[in-house]
Amino acid sequence: MKTIIAAYSGVLRGTGSSILSALQDLFWLSKSKVEKQLQIISVLQWVLTFLIMGGRRSQWVRNWAIWRYFRDYFPIRLVKTHNLLTTRNYIFGYHPHGIMGLGAFCNFSTEATGVSQKFPGIRPYLATLAGNFRMPILRDYLMSGGICPVNRDSIDYILSKNGSGNAIIIVVGGAAESLNCTPGKNSVTLKNRKGFVKLALRHGADLVPVYSFGENEVYKQVIFEEGSWGRWVQKKFQKHIGFAPCIFHGRGLFSSNTWGLLPYSKPITTVVGEPITIPKIDNPSQKEVDFYHSMYVDSLIKLFDKYKSKFGLPETDILEVN
Repeated sequence: MKTIIAAYSGVLRGTGSSILSALQDLFWLSKSKVEKQLQIISVLQWVLTFLIMGGRRSQWVRNWAIWRYFRDYFPIRLVKTHNLLTTRNYIFGYHPHGIMGLGAFCNFSTEATGVSQKFPGIRPYLATLAGNFRMPILRDYLMSGGICPVNRDSIDYILSKNGSGNAIIIVVGGAAESLNCTPGKNSVTLKNRKGFVKLALRHGADLVPVYSFGENEVYKQVIFEEGSWGRWVQKKFQKHIGFAPCIFHGRGLFSSNTWGLLPYSKPITTVVGEPITIPKIDNPSQKEVDFYHSMYVDSLIKLFDKYKSKFGLPETDILEVN
């Protein structure tokens, strides 16, 4: 009993070493095996939260030891390429969505990859479906990590009434992009996604392209072709509910050779690109929105091309922008 209490106390304090040593004593397992089981448990609890269920920001929650095991399962890494000024606000465009946006969550809703150390003075807010905030327990759980609803009221408040040094992370491709994610495919849904650019102009918030290499590799999905009955059903769900039901699988809980809900342990490397300076225009014209959207698309492609070979992709791979 003392051993179990010690492990639980380690979770509360955010000290992974006490959990590890306590479980080693309890189960007589090697350090590597215990670490692997903790990594699996940490990822499984997030996957179940995402699938079944859909506070305020708490540094204590963001620093939980469980997130470090979550990070190490894949592993997930955050790469900084440029400094961000604390006197500015930012909108990060995160690409690609993947099935669950695992890199977005780990990098920006926890401190597992050191986002606060890499970007001192910047407060990240990961934007997700507003429907997730209708359930009281889930709402507080999400908000404690700095997650906010991806709606205009929430984003307007953060960018206009919360001072400077704020960064809203928007997974621009959303549900539509998740329908096309599959291992080996580098594509983003972006051509007609311009609302985030208009928001940036209205608030004078700089745009930052972010590409997560490996996000599409952690699950395998059945892709329905355009015009098929399966894609029709998915689009109907997306239109009326806000998310698209994907038929996907990862590995099993006890073996990587079986199918299950756990993602495959493939590296995810999230690269934060160079900020694009955006002027404040209260009522931007469509021409102005199109101009800065084009700048953003070019910047994202350049970011992908610059880092693709460093993170396992052939030099010949291109980023498909749909």
